[in-house]
Amino acid sequence: MKKHTMAKKSQREKTKRDRKRVHQMAGKQRLTVGLDLGDRNSHYCILDEAGEVVSESSLSTTQTGLSSLFAKMAASRVALEVGTHSPWVSRHISGLGHEVIVANAHKVKLITQSVKKNDRMDARQLARLARVDPQLLSPIQHRGPEAQADLGVIRARAELMEVRTSLINSVRGLVKPMGERLKKCDADQVGEDLGQTLSETAQRVIGPLLKSVETISEQIGIYDQLIEEIAQRYPAVELLTQVYGVGTLIALTFMLTIEDAERFQSSRDVGAFLGLRPKQRDSGASQPELGITKTGDRLVRSLLVQGAHCILRKGAPDSDLRAWGLSKVGTGKRSKRRAIVGVARKLAVLLHRLWVTGEVYDPLYNRKQAPRAAA
Repeated sequence: MKKHTMAKKSQREKTKRDRKRVHQMAGKQRLTVGLDLGDRNSHYCILDEAGEVVSESSLSTTQTGLSSLFAKMAASRVALEVGTHSPWVSRHISGLGHEVIVANAHKVKLITQSVKKNDRMDARQLARLARVDPQLLSPIQHRGPEAQADLGVIRARAELMEVRTSLINSVRGLVKPMGERLKKCDADQVGEDLGQTLSETAQRVIGPLLKSVETISEQIGIYDQLIEEIAQRYPAVELLTQVYGVGTLIALTFMLTIEDAERFQSSRDVGAFLGLRPKQRDSGASQPELGITKTGDRLVRSLLVQGAHCILRKGAPDSDLRAWGLSKVGTGKRSKRRAIVGVARKLAVLLHRLWVTGEVYDPLYNRKQAPRAAA
């Protein structure tokens, strides 16, 4: 026990000496730091300008722990992986005067597919890649704290929606083996009253579940009201909701996910950013048809697909986007799915264009321009 205590004390003293040496070196040369974030503790590796390891150790994943290393260090380059803690950690370290690179680990195979993977090696890999070329880390841009909190409300609502759907499916599945069936209705109409036409045995089985669904629907309604209040702080939402099939939820989620409309040189880049662009594996004359990349935010992508469904459904108002989508619908479910994804991609481009330009949306703009171009 005594030896263990002495070893820990010796390690703490060594860490203090290393950090003092790092702070002295940082004033003379630019250092590069790889930080592998953990839930409670994070491992770091510091390289000098020559690429030599200056110091390696760990610190607590708290503001105090991070400040103990970075607060007294001269401006350095810090690389860390995207994750649960990366938003606030990147903001905190940036606030201390450092250049922060948030790596997209899914695109960095040297980290994700390494045969020798641990916290120490990950920190080293991050530091070395950041020192050579930050673009090798496929850096991402975290949204600000206000946008993060507002988007958190939307994500919380989405979680409740998934739970409610799962419970409703379970209820319907439980009564079928009893020879009974719940009548069809919208999810927000499911409650205890729905089970009154069933037998007492079935009511005893699914009654608590139906009550839970009713409670969840009430909570979703509270979130819906909160989302409408949040939208009042984003005037551009009205520009996006000009498009049929795009409500406050889709418009606000789209804006909060992108946050900065000027981050793209062209509106066409938005489709690829949200993972709505087809994969490419062309080789010679071979050009296979592949699915979409599904990179980027899953929630906003699913909402755009919902908007595409509204645009293409029977009875929807005419528009250039609808006409294009219907022209792509062939025979079979696969063809229809491709058309819906294509409309979702074009919808994302359209929303970004309206956001950037502030134009009044004309659903038949392209059709009106065709005769003029011909003339």
